[in-house]
Amino acid sequence: MAFLIYGATGAIGSSAARHLVAAGHKVHVSARHADKLQALASELGCTSTAGDLSADGTIASATQAALDDSGALDGLIYAVGSINLKPLSKLTQADFHRDFEVNALWAVQAVQAAVPALKLSPTTASIVLFSTIAVGQGFTAHASVSMAKGAVEGLTRALAAELAPKVRVNCIAPSLVRSDLSAALVNNEAMAKAIAAMHPLPRLGEGEDIGPLAAFLAGPQSGWMTGQVLHVDGGRSSVRTKG
Repeated sequence: MAFLIYGATGAIGSSAARHLVAAGHKVHVSARHADKLQALASELGCTSTAGDLSADGTIASATQAALDDSGALDGLIYAVGSINLKPLSKLTQADFHRDFEVNALWAVQAVQAAVPALKLSPTTASIVLFSTIAVGQGFTAHASVSMAKGAVEGLTRALAAELAPKVRVNCIAPSLVRSDLSAALVNNEAMAKAIAAMHPLPRLGEGEDIGPLAAFLAGPQSGWMTGQVLHVDGGRSSVRTKG
């Protein structure tokens, strides 16, 4: 089976890639940072496409390179995102536009490019998108990212309906995960400990907490799942151990 992963050098994307390769699948990885991407591709024996998704041709090139010999694609994982935390008074129109572009609009473009090949899959193909628990919880300083990721959750359900039965669409909504993207938060030890303590399972997430689920949702083992938003968040979205 053939899979395409955007954001593959991140903690979650790289974990998903490793699990899919370990299962014997053909994986094509894409990310902005060419050096990191090449290192990952060499480690896993994958093909790769480096480039910013805002650049003309990056999505088309990655999609074409990911296809199997029959021109089909079995799964797409869009593990690209942003963490732009500011109070409303500090957010600009450019912030909102950028967060929406990175999290939602580029995801749409990736899906549009991949859908013809996904529909050629001999099995039910799969798309995996990413949200955040902040959409359902309501956190301060999250207006821009929550708006963008809320759009992703709506997109997930709309596409699951529109693309059924040939293509399944699911979404993962994590809590804070240690990654390069979250470095400004997790590299501050006091802040990291405070955020970890907010979870019933009192630690921050790791790529390996999320990547295996992304690989599962992309693969055939989840063949009767679509339109779902799944929380992997140490219980933070649904459990209270105090008060």
